[in-house]
Amino acid sequence: MSGKESGQVITESNVAKVLLFADAYKYFQGNGSLMREALGGKGAGLAEMTATGVNVPPGLTLTTACCRAYHNNGGTLPQGLLDQVLLLLKDVEKQVGRQLGDKENPLLLSVRSGAKFSMPGMMDTVLNLGLNDETVLSLGKMTNNERFALDSYRRLIQMFGNVVLGISKDEFEHAFVELKKKVKVENDYEMSVDHLKELIAQFKNIVLKATNKPFAQDAHEQLKQAIEAVFKSWNNARAIYYRNLNKIDHNIGTAVNIQAMVFGNLNDRSATGVCFTRDPSTGENQIYGEYLTNAQGEDVVAGIRTPKKIAMLAKELPDCYKQLVSTIGKLEKHYADMQDIEFTIENAELFILQTRTGKRTAKAALQVAVDLVKEGTINKEEALLRIEPAQLNQLLLPSFSSEQKEKSKAAGKLLAVGLNASPGAALGKIVFDPDQAEMWANKGEKVILVRIETCPDDIHGIVSAQGVVTSRGGMTSHAAVVARGMGKPCVAGCDSLVVDINAKEMRVGSKIFKEGEIISIDGATGEVFAGPIETVSPQMSASFETLLGWADDKRRLKVRANADTPDDAKVARQFGAQGIGLCRTEHMFMSQDRLPVMQAMIMAESKDERESALAKLLPMQRHDFTEIFKVMDGLPVTIRLLDPPLHEFLPKQEELLIEISQSQNKATEQIRQKRLLLEKVQELKEANPMMGLRGCRLGLVYPEINEMQVRAIFEAAAAVKKQGIVVLPEIMIPLVGEVQELIVARKHLEAVALAVMEEQKEKIDYLFGTMIEIPRACLTADEIARYADFFSFGTNDLTQMTYGFSRDDAEGKFLNRYLEGIEVGTEKIKILSNNPFEILDRKGVGKLMKLAIEYGLQTNPALKIGICGEHGGEASSIGFVEQIGLTYVSCSPFRVPLARLAAAQARIRAESNIERLIDK
Repeated sequence: MSGKESGQVITESNVAKVLLFADAYKYFQGNGSLMREALGGKGAGLAEMTATGVNVPPGLTLTTACCRAYHNNGGTLPQGLLDQVLLLLKDVEKQVGRQLGDKENPLLLSVRSGAKFSMPGMMDTVLNLGLNDETVLSLGKMTNNERFALDSYRRLIQMFGNVVLGISKDEFEHAFVELKKKVKVENDYEMSVDHLKELIAQFKNIVLKATNKPFAQDAHEQLKQAIEAVFKSWNNARAIYYRNLNKIDHNIGTAVNIQAMVFGNLNDRSATGVCFTRDPSTGENQIYGEYLTNAQGEDVVAGIRTPKKIAMLAKELPDCYKQLVSTIGKLEKHYADMQDIEFTIENAELFILQTRTGKRTAKAALQVAVDLVKEGTINKEEALLRIEPAQLNQLLLPSFSSEQKEKSKAAGKLLAVGLNASPGAALGKIVFDPDQAEMWANKGEKVILVRIETCPDDIHGIVSAQGVVTSRGGMTSHAAVVARGMGKPCVAGCDSLVVDINAKEMRVGSKIFKEGEIISIDGATGEVFAGPIETVSPQMSASFETLLGWADDKRRLKVRANADTPDDAKVARQFGAQGIGLCRTEHMFMSQDRLPVMQAMIMAESKDERESALAKLLPMQRHDFTEIFKVMDGLPVTIRLLDPPLHEFLPKQEELLIEISQSQNKATEQIRQKRLLLEKVQELKEANPMMGLRGCRLGLVYPEINEMQVRAIFEAAAAVKKQGIVVLPEIMIPLVGEVQELIVARKHLEAVALAVMEEQKEKIDYLFGTMIEIPRACLTADEIARYADFFSFGTNDLTQMTYGFSRDDAEGKFLNRYLEGIEVGTEKIKILSNNPFEILDRKGVGKLMKLAIEYGLQTNPALKIGICGEHGGEASSIGFVEQIGLTYVSCSPFRVPLARLAAAQARIRAESNIERLIDK
């Protein structure tokens, strides 16, 4: 009985544990969200396609609740689950006219995973389940194709041995390769009946040696073990890694889809493939994909054979191609989004095995979203919600200079051309092992992962690498799909490269490249070059501008940029920043020509000496502000006065000690100067510099420092105003925790500002405000707001102060353990679900922010409130600050487009109460 027919509300506790594809859509009353929760994305798609009349092989789905129960029961299938599976399997057997394990007319099954969120390749699959020494003979007779039956059987032993029994796939692959060498064939499909019989015997022997048991001949036992293997794979290392990477809940579990097999390896009128309804790299509205005739699905995805372009199917099997185009067009219209579709053609009959929302590059995502609006399929708000804000960063990465590429080609440095599997440009040191890639990347090395083909176990290496090159595989191979999803360049199917993993070398013709040598790859063209190539800044597409224009029309939050130089300011304006929310003046003193002057100021023994050094810094600061004001004409510029402790501008104590010890025989004046520096470093040393003499405290103890800065700001402002430029300086006094600090500092510095305006005969519109980064400032914000024109939350320090974490120490010593989980007996318990320095802590830091806003507006209703920590460029944190009513966010220039989109999405969700419902 369906949920609708029974009148029962479907909940976690009463949802059916096993459902036929044919019944599931009706059972969930077409509720896509509930279906994905219970059936996973794959199971929901199969149910919905079946309900809409698409030709889907029949099957059934074990819900995600079964997976959770399996793990909660210590790795034991829930009681009665297998009986329920076998009962519903009778319906499948009836539909196809075959029975699982029947010696005369055997049914073969695929057993696949399928979580709520797409996790390509992270969990396990078993195909051809139900074959044994007897049913393989029956299958050969039924199909009149003994070779096909034997090929399917060897695939089952190989996959079952690896996935279910845990035998390394390399053992099977080695046996396969050696046999091909022995019988002198190059391709799998050239193996004869006798060759396959010999291979099957070898594979069965591998299983016997590894497990001390023969390969399972009972089809029902195979099914039971395969179901358990898929459930177990939810917690394999690569799946956990992928979920951590993509912030997917570890407790949702995976569904298991059991489906009647159809065979793309039956004969030459059979095929298997993967296609997208639009190009996942560019978004172009044309069918895109690959297929292989006489093959099974894993051959395409795993890159075992290099597949054919989908357009060739129109020539090989024209009727099937027409049917495929028609079917996928209907699926895209039904789901109102680009689809990623797996299909099999068995003896010229088309079957759809899966449809899901297609993973795509950022460029494609924008193009598809804009095109779907123009086609009338979705509205602008839906288009904005379709784009993951972090994806926009892919579009802001550099590409190779065409001029430099041509020079490299002319110099003979173009090594090979493969498939342009994922766009983007990267250069780095060749590395052949994913563990090595991760290790080198953690040391700051840029690496390119070079593999024969990648598999899900390589994901940590792909994450660490700048880009990926494979010698085998196609546009829909594992490497291509994963790299596209991460926005990393990938060149796949580069068969002119001979990759020797053991020797750690790559050969191209007569050239040999060892691990550690630098190569450059262009994922947009599929080219691989020797040596480094110069990069150029990206050009924004028309769809990029269109979508961000829609975002700007929708959002309430202003978006500013953190910019310390005129060049930063230019980039910020190009990306649509509406001002500068944080200009860190200390960065202006770090250049080689200024640092000695800054150090002289720090070393000064008297106020006169200090003011003498500051007088030299004044024109430098004035010049910086002048250039920034020119760039930001008409937009506000928030300038934070000197914040870090003075010792940060001096050499480290350890370095000075070494230099002094090594300079004993050199000029005495040089030694004397270094000793003076060492004395000053030791004098300024603090037990906890983060809470020491810095920020407003430094300005109050040495007021002449901030006086010089304010004078430079207002002299620059007056100068540019005389040139007709609209200038709006906002002076931010950092680290205020006591209202008296702000009262004294503002009174002192505002007097300097008024004096400069009087001297220059120019009136400047200005604001004085403070950075809220100490918990006490949040709790006394009503007092502070009386003397501040604006608040800007410095959430980096506010997070440190609230948690009592030193960020550098925490991330280096214990924060990762908190995120991964602490082992308590057999259980692993997470202390934190997110890194609070990356994603704003709503419960603690967020609560303090809410209090500060509430208290601040009570005493100063005109108060402007922003955020300028790193959270200002993180999408979920922007969603939170929209909820609590901030005026603006400020982030790095390259994250401005992300913030513009995230602010629009936050507004859409706020208006539709989505955020409130999620919180509940």
